[in-house]
Formats: sequence, structure tokens, C-alpha cells
Amino acid sequence: MNPRKKKPDKTIQKAMEAEERIRQHIDSEGNRWRKVYVGGGEHFRNWLAQCRELGEVRIEEIDAGPFTCFSERGETMYRIWMRIRTPQEDHLLE
Repeated sequence: MNPRKKKPDKTIQKAMEAEERIRQHIDSEGNRWRKVYVGGGEHFRNWLAQCRELGEVRIEEIDAGPFTCFSERGETMYRIWMRIRTPQEDHLLE
């Protein structure tokens, strides 16, 4: 191992693992939603525009704290959720 190479921060690694486990949710009205994106900045805006063309979306602001690349720059992180209406739509978002 290269001694100059920095080891990954365990806090970031745990946060990434926790985020990966969040895949879908059911809202108070019984609608199913699939997470299709997490991030921020211009990349987020591009994803959001494309998702809006495909169907109903929800945006959720999340804590960027463990993700130093976002928090150190003061950037906001978001999740983009797309509503799943049929099993066929669910399959398309996998």
C-alpha cells in the first residue's frame, strides 16, 4: 500500500453505505417512490430535468454533513424520487 495514499474516511464510507440502502419508500397516501439519484450541483439539475420529462418526481434535501466534498463547499445534497405507478415502471427504474 502506498503510504502517501489516504485511506477512505470511515464516516463517509458508512454514510455512502447507508445511502445505498435507501432505495424506495411509500408515502402517506400509499404511493410507491423509487430513489433514482442522490447528489447536488449542476449534475443534480440535469438529472432533475430529465426525470421530470419521464414522470412525477419529488425532491428531498438531505444532510451533506458526512459527505465532505459537499459540506466543505456549502453545497446542498438532494435525493430525486420518481413515482412508481405500475410494476413495469418499477422494472424500468432498477
